Amino acid sequence: MGPLPKRKISKTRRDKRRSHDFLTPQHLVVCENCGEYHRAHYVCPKCGAYKGETVVEVNED
Repeated sequence: MGPLPKRKISKTRRDKRRSHDFLTPQHLVVCENCGEYHRAHYVCPKCGAYKGETVVEVNED
């Protein structure tokens, strides 16, 4: 017979343990070039611009 918990874990104790188990929302900013939202410090996937300059050519499919 393996080890078993001696007492039931209360809802409060369980929820305190789970208080850090959540996803943080991604930080979105407005693109200076096209006005779409994209992740901060990343090239805009819509227009390929970074800090106002086009750095990647994007195919319009």
